[in-house]
Amino acid sequence: MVLWSNGCRHAGRTSLEQDMKQQAQPRTLVLALGNPIRSDDGVGIVALRCLEKDPRVRGTVDLLEGGTKGLELVSYIAGMSQLLVLDAVDVGAVPGTIVRIQGKELGSLPGKGNVHDLALADILNALRLLGQEPQEAVLLGVQPSTTELGTSLSKSGESSLPILVEAAIAQLSLWVPCQAVQPCDAGEPAGIGLAAPTMKNWLGPE
Repeated sequence: MVLWSNGCRHAGRTSLEQDMKQQAQPRTLVLALGNPIRSDDGVGIVALRCLEKDPRVRGTVDLLEGGTKGLELVSYIAGMSQLLVLDAVDVGAVPGTIVRIQGKELGSLPGKGNVHDLALADILNALRLLGQEPQEAVLLGVQPSTTELGTSLSKSGESSLPILVEAAIAQLSLWVPCQAVQPCDAGEPAGIGLAAPTMKNWLGPE
């Protein structure tokens, strides 16, 4: 599990006054779930690594690589105001389709919807019982083509990656002001070549 946080980006800010100011501000977490050695199941983690390098993402946004952890993630999410989850989600759509799920729909999302059998609904329910549920939670998922053993994304997974990154930036811009720069070239992480992005497979509100 890897956490890219305010503390990493602003290590010099250690005064009590600054710490109290940070705690008083709304906190936003981007959580990537998935297994990076199971092909498309790792698409959320690859997208998170692209966001970590993207200059449009403010230092006030925490980035967490949660892998296939379950309730162990509760302590990392507790106290966050906004939660954005990136994951592979099997909803029976065309491979590479981007799915957006939010609000009450997340609470009814079955565990089998997440291809690594991590029930996001269970995590959110635990947070609710603790009185630590985020005020807003959004899941951006990709319909996987394959989750067989492998460290590379499928062709449809590669094509969906830049779309997922841009969708994440768009969502974050609703919560946290993002820097107005041109889209960042995500490069070719983990040896993955990126196809030209398209929004034709976007599922969600207009």
